[in-house]
Amino acid sequence: MAKDTYQALQAQIRKLQEKAEAVRLKQRQPVIASILRSMQEYDITLEELKAAQAKGVPGRKRGAGAGKQAAAKPAKQVAPKYRHPETGETWTGRGKPPRWLVAAEAAGATRDQFLINK
Repeated sequence: MAKDTYQALQAQIRKLQEKAEAVRLKQRQPVIASILRSMQEYDITLEELKAAQAKGVPGRKRGAGAGKQAAAKPAKQVAPKYRHPETGETWTGRGKPPRWLVAAEAAGATRDQFLINK
């Protein structure tokens, strides 16, 4: 295999990008025709589409971040409320209790025995 140069690779990239754009443009016409048929079938006007777009109806995003989901807010850190005396494992008291606490309670211990005193 011949060693490719940077310029040769860039030329190949340009050709492939041009080819991809030509295919995309060719595929647009049937999509547009389908959209027009749907608009006629459901009696949708351009004004309705513009209003829906302005309201933020999901559509195609453009620019930086397109295709990415909105970042979720980070979970609020909660201080641990219970600590296992031997292993040091902790639990905040929220959600399902950890196995070590369930086992200790089954053996007769109470949650208060594992409270972290601050």
